[in-house]
Amino acid sequence: MKNIRLLDCTLRDGGYNNDWNFGHNTLVNVFNRVVSAGIDCIEIGFLDERRDFDINRSIMPDTDSIEKIYGGLKKGNTMVVAMIDYGTCGIENIRPCSESFIDGIRVIFKMHLMHEALDFCRQLKSLGYKVFTQAVSFTTYSDEKIKELVSLVNEVKPYAVSVVDTYGLMFRSDLFHYYEMVDKYLDPDIAFGYHAHNNFQLAFSNCIELANLHAGKPRTLLLDGSIYGMGKGCGNAPLELLAMYMNGRFDSMYDLSQILEAIDVNVSELYRQYHWGYSLKGFVAASNDCHPNYVSYLLDKKTLSLKSIDEILKMIVEEKRLLYDKGYIERLYQEYQKNTWDDTKSYMDLASELSNNNILILGPGVTIIEEKEVIDAFIKRYSPLIISINYLPEYWKSDFLFITNSKRYVQQSAAINKLGDTIKIMATSNVTKAEGQFDYIMDYESLIDPKAVFADNSFIMLLKILEKVGVRQVAVAGFDGYSSNRESNYYISKMEYDFAKQKGNEINEYVNAFLGNMKDKLSVDFITSTNYKV
Repeated sequence: MKNIRLLDCTLRDGGYNNDWNFGHNTLVNVFNRVVSAGIDCIEIGFLDERRDFDINRSIMPDTDSIEKIYGGLKKGNTMVVAMIDYGTCGIENIRPCSESFIDGIRVIFKMHLMHEALDFCRQLKSLGYKVFTQAVSFTTYSDEKIKELVSLVNEVKPYAVSVVDTYGLMFRSDLFHYYEMVDKYLDPDIAFGYHAHNNFQLAFSNCIELANLHAGKPRTLLLDGSIYGMGKGCGNAPLELLAMYMNGRFDSMYDLSQILEAIDVNVSELYRQYHWGYSLKGFVAASNDCHPNYVSYLLDKKTLSLKSIDEILKMIVEEKRLLYDKGYIERLYQEYQKNTWDDTKSYMDLASELSNNNILILGPGVTIIEEKEVIDAFIKRYSPLIISINYLPEYWKSDFLFITNSKRYVQQSAAINKLGDTIKIMATSNVTKAEGQFDYIMDYESLIDPKAVFADNSFIMLLKILEKVGVRQVAVAGFDGYSSNRESNYYISKMEYDFAKQKGNEINEYVNAFLGNMKDKLSVDFITSTNYKV
């Protein structure tokens, strides 16, 4: 029997994209196509007791549920396995292999759980299953930890032990080192598996490099792939590419036409809906050896340039990098934004500029367009100084631009440069200019409220500044408040904050409370429609 084999994990790893809701017909068709293609092993989904049975989903509470979805299908020569994330499915939910549709179970576990997880693998093996021990985030393992893991694996004697590159961090040299370490100490009867992710576009090339390195050795090598690379985040090594390479390089006999049919009939439509694969988020996360949720969190802020995001990620301490901690990254974000600045002179200069003038603040809400005539009439009647926040309005010339957001500044820097001295820039100290200084620099930390759901709300920050320089009344337009009934709360949709869709009511309530507390010091007159209570 050939010693380099392919394992398809489309229905399991691919499920991260669609919450495993493939639909029963797709589950059956993908299974049949993979078996007909002669793929050596297929992973048909997760076993997870926290989920209810759903015939359309490849995440199932117990082994009996597998029979309800796949029972009666022909397995041919393909080994059928399911996966358990250790701790999410108890042994009481697993029937003996002789009473189950599946032949094996893969168990994923983090390094600190290796002892408990290997004990669980021993129990599964006693039920007759071929057991795969799947060590996730393998890049966190030191050489000593690898020796410890392999020693435990040798005691259990599972079918295979797999190196899982959870966040796609491995280069060829890393993979070879891990392979050689495991191969050196691992019982020769235990197979070696490799599960790649494509953050660096190396999943396929790493697989074929490992296959070439392994060629001729007696140990079985298992290479994971998925149809069209479907998988979590940046996806996996494409199964069709691995099968093509194995046919050409090792004289395998995989039927590529069956995989292509599955792509055409099922997977291409899923790709149009969910779109996995190489991405900026995946690259930035992998290049900083960190959990991708850190990148998502910072991108969702929509206040940072990629350069700033990269700098914050480099601040993450080693033990936090691959274990996502939302509170921790929020603290790093706020620490990064701090750039303590003595703004005494800026406040004095702004007081002389603003305190005796009519002032109109323009926000980016959709009412800027919908109620343009109201704004035009106000400007014609009062000739106010216009202050816009984080954007340059299309129909009116701002006298001042208030910038609190590095990303917004970078996006508009060319337009700002064209305006030259005809506009004055107020910027908080977290925003830096490529050359020289802004007209007025205000201390960022003194203006934010770390306890608020939206700590650096630019509208509130500006009102604080105006009150401090002695302004007693302002008119505002385009500050609509957040509404779940609008497709976008911004007339420039790319300014939308994703978190506002979930936290809009909380943000509105916070602004309402602030305006109520401020009313005796600064009167705020909304001249366009708003969801705020005024």
